[in-house]
Amino acid sequence: MKTIQFLALMLFGAFGFSQTTISGTVVDENSQPIPAANIVIAGTTIGTTADFDGNFVLQTSEAPPFQIVITSLGYSEVRENITTANQTLNVVLQEAQTFLDEVVLSASRTPERIFESPVTVERIGLEAIKNTASADFYGSLENLKGVDVNTNSLTFKSVNTRGFATFANTRFMQLVDGMDNSTPALNFPIGNLAGLVEPDVLSVELLPGAASALYGANAFNGILFMRSKNPFDYQGISASVKQGVTSQEAAGTNSYTDVGVRAAHKFSDKFAVKWNFGYLDGTDWAATSEVGKNGQNTAQPGSTRQNDLNYNGINVYGDEVSTDIKDVALTLEGLGILPAGANALVPSQAVSRTGYNERDLTDYTARSIKTDWGLFYRPIEGNSLELSYVGKVGTGNTIYQGTNRYNIRNFFQQQHKFEVKNDNFFVRGYMVGDRAGDSYDMVFTGININRAWKDDNTWFGEYTGAFVQATLAGATEDQAHAAGRAQAESGRFLPGSPEFQAAFDRVVQDPDLSRGSQFRDASKYYHADANYNLGHLIDWAEIQVGGSFRQYQLNSFGTIYTDSDGPIEYNEFGLYTQIQKNIELAGEQSLKLTGSVRYDKNEFFDGFFSPRVSAGYTINRNHNVRASVQTGFRNPTTQDLFIGLDAGRAVLVGAAPDNLDRYSRDLSVSGGGQLLGQPATITQTGRAAYENSFSANSIQRFAASGNPADIEIGNPNVVQPEQVTSFEVGYRGKLDKLVIDFSTYYNQYQDFLSPENVIAPYYGTVGDNSLSLAAIANGDFATYQAYTNSDADIASYGAALGLSTKVFGDFDLSGSYTFTRLDFDREANPDFFVQFNTPEHQFKASFGNDELFKNVGFNVNYRFSDDYYWEATFGNGIIPEFHVVDAQVNFRVPSIKSTFKVGGNNLLGDEYFTAFGTGFIGSIYYVSWIINN
Repeated sequence: MKTIQFLALMLFGAFGFSQTTISGTVVDENSQPIPAANIVIAGTTIGTTADFDGNFVLQTSEAPPFQIVITSLGYSEVRENITTANQTLNVVLQEAQTFLDEVVLSASRTPERIFESPVTVERIGLEAIKNTASADFYGSLENLKGVDVNTNSLTFKSVNTRGFATFANTRFMQLVDGMDNSTPALNFPIGNLAGLVEPDVLSVELLPGAASALYGANAFNGILFMRSKNPFDYQGISASVKQGVTSQEAAGTNSYTDVGVRAAHKFSDKFAVKWNFGYLDGTDWAATSEVGKNGQNTAQPGSTRQNDLNYNGINVYGDEVSTDIKDVALTLEGLGILPAGANALVPSQAVSRTGYNERDLTDYTARSIKTDWGLFYRPIEGNSLELSYVGKVGTGNTIYQGTNRYNIRNFFQQQHKFEVKNDNFFVRGYMVGDRAGDSYDMVFTGININRAWKDDNTWFGEYTGAFVQATLAGATEDQAHAAGRAQAESGRFLPGSPEFQAAFDRVVQDPDLSRGSQFRDASKYYHADANYNLGHLIDWAEIQVGGSFRQYQLNSFGTIYTDSDGPIEYNEFGLYTQIQKNIELAGEQSLKLTGSVRYDKNEFFDGFFSPRVSAGYTINRNHNVRASVQTGFRNPTTQDLFIGLDAGRAVLVGAAPDNLDRYSRDLSVSGGGQLLGQPATITQTGRAAYENSFSANSIQRFAASGNPADIEIGNPNVVQPEQVTSFEVGYRGKLDKLVIDFSTYYNQYQDFLSPENVIAPYYGTVGDNSLSLAAIANGDFATYQAYTNSDADIASYGAALGLSTKVFGDFDLSGSYTFTRLDFDREANPDFFVQFNTPEHQFKASFGNDELFKNVGFNVNYRFSDDYYWEATFGNGIIPEFHVVDAQVNFRVPSIKSTFKVGGNNLLGDEYFTAFGTGFIGSIYYVSWIINN
């Protein structure tokens, strides 16, 4: 009987134990609910989140007394004591005084206030994302201090900091929940095309400058960290629906739709799941420039098809193919097609074929479809240990501009990650794979539609023959050229005709660039990394150790890389450690010292160390000064190593040790070369670019001057890793209501990695001053883009100042100024391709109030960019200064858990562009409905 009574008491006690219930509401100082506030039992991971109205219910088996912690990003933490089994609370969270109180993870791989961070860091939290005037959260990065965003497409924006940016931005890393978002084929992230869905974004952090000591290769100019919401902390269904229009003079007014849905559920304190879906559809910014490019790919504003026989329009493709009709006349005369002496009637004049406008080669569909899912398991109650699997897939259409312009159509990327972590460590492994889908090169599409109608030899032969006939008939030279083009153009496939469409369909489905333009790829990489924080084991300092390993598998079927015989594999690894010590001084003063070092090894290069040392001195709660010296490195990319691509204007050949012979092709020797005893065809490998070449610029100088002394040997060295040493000093502080964040830096580069154009003769040895020069004179040469390092002295420096305050009571006003400059002697290094691509002066400002009236808020952003020179493989030119205004007004309806927003980007309507060759950026106007987020 006593046993039964004892068991009954135990059961009753257990029942009572499980019925501890804490409920309540979380609001701000204005009694407005704070959705998704976290409520956690102190010292455990047991908790819940507030719903859209700020209400929460937490049931636990913990017996009082204990303490709960209530937090929300942008608010100060509150702790409440729980003394009874059933307790109701009304929790008021105070807004964090300034953004300096916000917590970041990226700067040191451990939580710390921005105020105390040893390096510059920018952050966008949930509230900032909700209040942004940009059409999406990714676009709001444009308003961050010191950040450059170059727009390639409506769905592809390239983020960069501190200079040296192209759309192929391999100096900047983008991590999504710890996974590298770079595409395996291109080796850089293509914006947010396959990234996060907006309702699932928790925070965005950005580290400008070098950070290789902790994050390894390519953490060179900066890193963007995007974190998603954990389903244990953020549950329920939320959505964002945007509908609007894009407006551009070239493309007109077109519909714009952006939808994001998030669903998450916690089945118990041990198991939770989430699923996200995003869909964006619109019309891209049309690129319609018909301004000509000269031989160095720089803009030639006065050049048109009407006044330039060798015209090559910026967004006109197919006219890249040109030849000297004097050489054609000599060949035709030698074959007996033209009468003897006819070549004397033909001037030495380069003539280009007629191209097709870009708008005839694409429909400018911009689309992104992505989904992801996650399974999360916490096996030990009250312990932070978590096991998770996350899968992501994305597909879409965008435009990418590299050496040529590419229509990335039905592109597909997948990611799969397994991770084990707790508060002190993580171990993760993931795979990233892509498929090019129906993507194609628009330049080669234009070239090969022309060739499908009439091959180059026939076209130039007809042109030259008609020119001679017109001249013999008494025509002037201009009239003879007009007659030549009219004859050569006879029967041309016109856009919109069945013949044009049939040729287009064949070309974009053929990966052989001699007749097609398809971009094929199914590359992938496997990555593993781990980190352990020993802070819970020792108390005199915080020590972290970690490492990473990556294996690449390149598989472009021979269309991009030299992998026609099968996938190319190679790997790299790194190990690092960091020690951080906080020393308390007199009063409120403290000194935070951080030292870290990383060792990295790529299988093609010697290993090396990347150290970082920083010190942060907190004068008092309102003032902090910091200084750091850090290093970064950049391994040559997959393209730097293994590309083997004939891009038309040049053949791109990577510099991996075995790639020089992997790329080869058969070339026809001219009649003049055969008269010198050369065979009709020769086989040339990529080795010629690195071991038997002239500088391309020196050949151009020689062509203009006729002076052989202008000719310089090329023979660039094979590529090695690039390194940077960065010195930075900064200050963060508060003067009354004014918050100040200032930083200045100086970067010194070593072995700066940049492409170099060279010309390799078909025969002869460069420097022999005879046979190799004869090959150049006969047109028996190939132009290559080699990948190498410069020994030039290259540095950059700059500063950024951010100010924010409250005005007129509770209105938020902030502004920033960024100065950036390249320190490089261009006159002493005329052949060096720097690609700095950054304005010297930028100014940004924001003004708003999230509670202008009850449930009504607004925000206005302004951006100014100074003019700057854009330099990239597609072309070079001045980017004019621009002024952009974005604005939004939002209205919250708590009864239906919704926020409505009306906004617009580029409200001034002044179209602008951020890179040479892209479409002008117009305006976006939208209405959005955000539900339960």
